[in-house]
Amino acid sequence: MAGKMKAQVFYEPLKMELKERDIPTPSDEQVLIKVKACGICGSDIAYYWGESPLETPDGKGPLVLGHEYSGEVAEVGAIPEKLGLFKPGDRVVLDPVQYCNACEICKRGYVNLCENKEVLGVSADGGFAEYSISHYTGLHKLPDNVSFEQGALTEPLACATYALQNASVNPGDFAVVIGPGAIGIMMAQLVKSAGAGKVVLVGTRDYRLEVGKAVGVETVINNKDTNSPYYVADLKEKIGEMTDEKFADVVLTPTGAISAMEMAFEISGRRSRIVFFGLPGADDKIGIPALDTIFWDKTIQFSWLAPFTWPTSLQALANGLVNVDPLVTHTIDLENLAQGLSDVRERKDNVMKAVVTM
Repeated sequence: MAGKMKAQVFYEPLKMELKERDIPTPSDEQVLIKVKACGICGSDIAYYWGESPLETPDGKGPLVLGHEYSGEVAEVGAIPEKLGLFKPGDRVVLDPVQYCNACEICKRGYVNLCENKEVLGVSADGGFAEYSISHYTGLHKLPDNVSFEQGALTEPLACATYALQNASVNPGDFAVVIGPGAIGIMMAQLVKSAGAGKVVLVGTRDYRLEVGKAVGVETVINNKDTNSPYYVADLKEKIGEMTDEKFADVVLTPTGAISAMEMAFEISGRRSRIVFFGLPGADDKIGIPALDTIFWDKTIQFSWLAPFTWPTSLQALANGLVNVDPLVTHTIDLENLAQGLSDVRERKDNVMKAVVTM
């Protein structure tokens, strides 16, 4: 497809420009997407402020950021066209982690750990542009009743789904989610939908906890703000009271805060499952009460990315098991992306999730 498009091109920390570029031409294995909506992730903020390097060869731009996006098929490469997989006009969401399917790691099924993966918006151009190209295996069709804005949240939802699968939730479980960001609130909904008898959402900001309540989380706890109506001074004591000292069966931590990760050991019970999802700093260390953890036969599980969870996540959206609408508190034009990144970083106007719409 010949023509020009607008794209936000990131060069180096705090330097990003709205540029006019040629619309990219898909190869035989690729599909051209007209981007409709792209969510802002915490990693986008880290790249923009130089707090984390890109996964390009030198860790720098130029690169179009954005990896949480949906759109409409504009042009189909020869291979997916021959296979009849996609056609122009199809509504799709993109898995940005595009693995090679050929290395030994992929052949073992550990595609999230692929040594040759390309990540849209991280090592290859992503969704903060009017058009983007993707390998055809990275595309998933949106259900008819899922909007482009909702679809843009499929990537974080898929990550939450993988964490849920790692938690092995059983009917009636008492579950605690520490970290009421967008992914944490998705996790809380998924855990409840998977059969947990009680879900508790723990955080430090009431406006986020109240979003959790709005999507059906029964119990929210603020363990920092003494002025909060949800304030609890001693989280371990409170969870003990709620469970007759059996403590939680499942604890998920969609936060990189070491204090939260260590609290997971304090509030988890016998044969409990602890899932760490959030990203701590490169030099951070977790202190584990080793003997107590062994005596109570706990399972510690880490969760990285979202392998093979996209169809499940899309069905959860389509069937109403997860409500993402209250999470999208701000929409931003492509031209105002830099300001949007700043607003999200500063949590301006109690932003929960911001989505760039084209």
